[in-house]
Amino acid sequence: MALPFLPGNSPNERLGKEKFHKSQHFDYSSGVPMLVGSEKPGIGGEHLVGQEIKSKYSVYPIGSGTGLPPWVTFDKQVLCFDAYFQETVPEAQSEMYRIRKCKIYFFLEDDTIQVVEPEYKNSGIPQGTLIRRHRIPLPPPNEGQFYNLFHFNINQQMKLYSRTFTVTDCDSFTRNFLTKLGVHVNNPTTVPEDPYSSLREQLKKSMQPLRPYERHDTLKQFLDHDRKVLRFYCFWDDSQSIYVDLRELILHYFLVDDTIEIREVIPPNSGRDKVNKFLRRCRLPKHVPAKVKQPGEITDRTVLNVLTSSTMGNRYILDSLKTGAVHEEFYKDCDLIIGGEVNVWGRRVILADCDDFTKHYYHSKYGIEDFTPLQYKAPPAPKPLRPVPPYNGFGSEEDSLSFCQRLLPKPPRKDFQKFMEKDRYGLDSKVLNFQAKMITADPVDRERVFIISFYLSDDTISVFERPQKNSGVLGGKFLERGRVKKPGQELFKSQLSQYFTAQDLYVGGTLCLNSINFQLLDADEYTFKYMEQHAEEFPRANMGIIISKLRSLPEEKQSEIRKFLTLSDPSNTGFIPFESIRSLLLGLDCDLSEHEVLVLGRCFSERKQTQVDVGLMLAVAQDFLKKKAFEEFHKMARAFADQDRHKTQRLSTKEIRTICKAFHLPVPNSLLEGLLSKFADGDEIDYHAFLAGINWLEHPAPPVMPEDTLKFEVDVGFDGGGAAVKNINYSAFLQDAFSLPSNSSDTSA
Repeated sequence: MALPFLPGNSPNERLGKEKFHKSQHFDYSSGVPMLVGSEKPGIGGEHLVGQEIKSKYSVYPIGSGTGLPPWVTFDKQVLCFDAYFQETVPEAQSEMYRIRKCKIYFFLEDDTIQVVEPEYKNSGIPQGTLIRRHRIPLPPPNEGQFYNLFHFNINQQMKLYSRTFTVTDCDSFTRNFLTKLGVHVNNPTTVPEDPYSSLREQLKKSMQPLRPYERHDTLKQFLDHDRKVLRFYCFWDDSQSIYVDLRELILHYFLVDDTIEIREVIPPNSGRDKVNKFLRRCRLPKHVPAKVKQPGEITDRTVLNVLTSSTMGNRYILDSLKTGAVHEEFYKDCDLIIGGEVNVWGRRVILADCDDFTKHYYHSKYGIEDFTPLQYKAPPAPKPLRPVPPYNGFGSEEDSLSFCQRLLPKPPRKDFQKFMEKDRYGLDSKVLNFQAKMITADPVDRERVFIISFYLSDDTISVFERPQKNSGVLGGKFLERGRVKKPGQELFKSQLSQYFTAQDLYVGGTLCLNSINFQLLDADEYTFKYMEQHAEEFPRANMGIIISKLRSLPEEKQSEIRKFLTLSDPSNTGFIPFESIRSLLLGLDCDLSEHEVLVLGRCFSERKQTQVDVGLMLAVAQDFLKKKAFEEFHKMARAFADQDRHKTQRLSTKEIRTICKAFHLPVPNSLLEGLLSKFADGDEIDYHAFLAGINWLEHPAPPVMPEDTLKFEVDVGFDGGGAAVKNINYSAFLQDAFSLPSNSSDTSA
């Protein structure tokens, strides 16, 4: 029951609304003003009376799929159909209708359709895209809906605007996609014959070309064999000439166009003029003609003159029977084999050998496996020996030898690759340091201590003498850095002298440097570690070689060693002093050196590092900084903060070390490395705590004794050798060396 139209009974339609815009119903289409908004809503987006709004979705609404947008799920997935439509041709005698083939593409991402007609040569009609890509509405009375994928099938008609298309076939992807959706795909149908196209094909077959040529398609051969050349080494026996000798040739066969090029190899001092080519690149005939034909005499096709008249002109036709064609055989790749002959315009050229690419080509194409070369010339005479004169004493031996090797001497080349591999890199010095003493009867020289350094980058040696108080001998540099010759070599000789190498230096060995004998007593920790890490270069640090020497002992000797080691451990701890086993191993008859015994002891020992108090290290560091008046702590804090981009108050150990080196922190390197290792938490350091510990201005530490400072100021480099080996795990030693079970308990200390 309707209420009377009285005040208070009529509701306000604007209550609760937020949109009051008007839809745009008029616009320009192709420059013409027209009504384009017949299906647009009214004010505020409300439907007008009797208005039906087209659905935004063709088949599935939102929420019924996988949740991904269709432009992601069906990206680059298109259904392709083959179709045709019949077009009436009015006012034409040769045809009444025309069959036009086309492709229908259905894009799954947005249900759009595109119709494309392939372009045919000389068709006379505009072809290409017939219907641009967009959603196509269904024919009336369902013009409010659009075509979707369920409207497509083979052997059916579908009306797209004013044209009726018949779908004849589809590709495999389209068939599989529709089948998975449950659509029964019909069998493909044939396309009706177009009468006008058939007529054009008949006319094309009956027509003859106006010009006398035949088209030869060589594109495939060019694409398959471009830049591929067969190379044969051959010779020409020119025995009929004045100079009876063999002419060495190189034959190139170009697979791209079956042409041949021959170049001559002219040896030095042969007396012949060097020509560019023996045969220019061309197709080489098998049979040499009696008379060389002039250009134009050989053609693929001939022309017959059927009419010649001064008034009517000339009339020509092609010789379709090819009665005047000249058939000539040319050399192919199948004609070229090792040991075969090639007739090069009357010259008999014999193929003797070929390169690896040619062998692979003939093996893969023709299955040939025998490529034995022909020996057509005598082996080259051995070069006479050029004796090198003895060294005359001027300059170095390598420099003097270069004057004898070439007319224009060059300086001797250094091993640059070895220099780059073995040169100093960061804290890795690549220098082997040994402690040595002089072997002499003089009691004063016998107490002198030397440091022998071997540089791996260039095999040079330097000797430094440690200064000793009240010894009466000045310390310092004893031998300048350089290569040192081994003793016992003749001075003036033709061969190069032998120099000391890194393998000649080992603990316990004797080194003769410029007629002075040195006994190598110890080495630093870096030297031991480097030689053990590169055991393949240093046999005396190779545990495999050392163990093999011990295993070469007889069984009786091994039993005595095991019994001696067991008796040396009365408390059955599993460990004995290193000196006990050292004297035992050096007394064995297995040629073990002092260095090998130390390496063996380092392998089966547990070396405990002396722990230094962090407070003492900080106090010593502050003492160094106070003596050098270093006060740039605020600048270092600013540098640390600038490097800390993520504001985590932490930096890596490498970055802390780099900043300390940049500020020239006056602290010994060993002390700085020890502090960084103490403050390191993993690979990062709290730089605020590090700065607070070394800041002697704000956080002064108690004074230190001079002997404490001396521990860090003097870098003792020979504390990691034999002195650090205290106890030996003889149970593990027996197990590895002699593969014998141990009676003692293998406990860890």
